[in-house]
Amino acid sequence: MSAPLFLALMLPYRWRVPAMGWMVSRIIAPLAGYDKRVRENLALVWPELPQTEIDRLARAVPDNFGRTLIEIYSGATFKRHVAGTDLTGPGVPALEEACRTGRPVILVSGHFGNHDSVRATVTRKYGDVGALFRPLDNIYFNRHWEKALSGIATPVFPRGRRGLAAMVKFLRGGNIIALLIDQHVQDGAKLRFFGHPARTSLAAAEMALKYNALLLPAFGVRSPDGITFQPTIQNPIPHSSAEEMTQAFNDRLEAMTRQHPEQWFWVHRRWKKDR
Repeated sequence: MSAPLFLALMLPYRWRVPAMGWMVSRIIAPLAGYDKRVRENLALVWPELPQTEIDRLARAVPDNFGRTLIEIYSGATFKRHVAGTDLTGPGVPALEEACRTGRPVILVSGHFGNHDSVRATVTRKYGDVGALFRPLDNIYFNRHWEKALSGIATPVFPRGRRGLAAMVKFLRGGNIIALLIDQHVQDGAKLRFFGHPARTSLAAAEMALKYNALLLPAFGVRSPDGITFQPTIQNPIPHSSAEEMTQAFNDRLEAMTRQHPEQWFWVHRRWKKDR
């Protein structure tokens, strides 16, 4: 994937995004089996979809993934591209109130649309937004990846004990962090997603309860033009138990995915059977 990324970066921004979407959906996805995974997941949890829609999603999902990947890898260029974008949604007043009073905020999202369009938009108006990232094995590639993520918003924390500790310290200081919790976690809680058991991390809800943080579902919805966004902040998830709060997020993400099915990353192995 690194070679296509660097080739795409040589193009002007408005060309590189659709070009990378085309490359991933037409070339990389069939070779890597992404389109097959999309079909398998849809057959499991959304079997009533007509075949024409399944065929569309098998191509549209990798296209969105390719666009998102090159957008994030564009770093500061991507941030400049969304500079004129405004936050929408009923949760914006709650975010503003938390920032005014110094209450910690956790923006919780999934691999939907482009999640970093929210991070870039929030940081422009409300200050730093911390995020966890998984360091890549290739040192050179990882250096470029971390620089790109930092170009969108800072600070970024590598996954691991030290990175997590630094992120928690940042959150406790009354700051904003952004987390993605829509992937399978082996020791996660067995919650529901699209009507099927899906192991899900409770970490975001647990931190919200422990540090009295506002838990705000946030989604960067890709516009029909394929290159602009509508970053949306939903109403806060009320504090209850970590399981109930995380299930509430799964329900919100499912609702968004049903509205824009091509924008969620159906390639994930989200519904793994317990070992």
